[in-house]
Amino acid sequence: MDTTVTGIGSVVVAELRAAGYMESTIGQYEKSIKALACFAAERGGVYTPALGAAFASMTISPRTGRFSAQRSFDYSRLVGVFDAYVLTGRVGLACRKRGGGGPRPVSREFIALAAAWDADMAGRDLALATRDAYGRVCRAYLVFLEARGIACLGDADGSSVLGFLDSLTGTWATSSLFWVVSNFRPFLKFTGRNDLVDAAGLARVRRSHAILPVLPDEVERLVVHACATPAIAARDAAITLLAVTTGLRACDIINLRLADIDWRARTASIVQQETHNPLTVPLTDLLVGRLADYVLDQRPDSPDDHVFLRCVAPHTRLSDHASIHRVIATVFGKAGVTGVRAGTRLLRHNAASRLLRAAVPLPTISAVLGHASPESTDLYLSVDEERLLDCVLDIPAGTRS
Repeated sequence: MDTTVTGIGSVVVAELRAAGYMESTIGQYEKSIKALACFAAERGGVYTPALGAAFASMTISPRTGRFSAQRSFDYSRLVGVFDAYVLTGRVGLACRKRGGGGPRPVSREFIALAAAWDADMAGRDLALATRDAYGRVCRAYLVFLEARGIACLGDADGSSVLGFLDSLTGTWATSSLFWVVSNFRPFLKFTGRNDLVDAAGLARVRRSHAILPVLPDEVERLVVHACATPAIAARDAAITLLAVTTGLRACDIINLRLADIDWRARTASIVQQETHNPLTVPLTDLLVGRLADYVLDQRPDSPDDHVFLRCVAPHTRLSDHASIHRVIATVFGKAGVTGVRAGTRLLRHNAASRLLRAAVPLPTISAVLGHASPESTDLYLSVDEERLLDCVLDIPAGTRS
């Protein structure tokens, strides 16, 4: 096997083209390969993981003299591909995310603690989105401790928890802090430090119970009509219609597989990522039609059996909640809908309110939405103004002024 930079580079570029990558992306790879070749020429020209690590650490732009996020991403992406080829003899083209889940601790103990927490979550088969959320707040707390000179959890006390939560008030909305604490508490319990768990309770962060917004009927009609036209790509139309008509969570739309769809019965059967409960939802005629358009005519040829794939190579499943949000927001824009923060959370609430207005019993709505507990559906009563007004008592005549 040729392990020179030029030899590996030619194999990588050939694989990128064969996989259908855009020429602009291939051009970025070629630019990084050229830089790596110049770097390696002074060191024998043979690629090794150690050489790759030294190359990837060159994150300062010679033009500006400052850290370059683009250079860091391009170089580390290329090194990852080269390392995989040297170790396995194959070119791995998995997607790499920018950012990487927030800041990470650097002390040995905290790195090990964060890794143990991630392994514990994986062992309990928590949904990937849940693990990401729990892991992000765990690492942020450990980085907060390191910034204050604490490199051992045994040296942390309850005030560090309160200080950490207080430090977030500038970047998190008050109404969102409840979810931060909810994601933080499982990690604190994992550490076995009851004093830290109690400290999180002392923060007294309360959940906000705002009245949930819903789509006006005219807006929903505009979106559905747009999804029926060729102006909206079949994939994007199907994703939006799934969210509008079924209220599926973004993680369940992402993880939907071809075998989950019963085309004759016009249903989709899944095991929910969040609750691990089975759920079968009906599919409308329009949704089935747009799904068929996508699967038969527009879906990229890929061994990945997820229904919805990336439009550009690598043709793998959509990455996260943000990718679904972008699709839905784009569809709303093309439908002429403005001023609406479109996303699966809004459309999930909208589906529930539509069923409620149709006098569907709450237990049935709970089953359709796949709630783990029927009580979860009580929240949607806040959008049913008619029934709320029925609960208002008349003021006794004697008390009127």
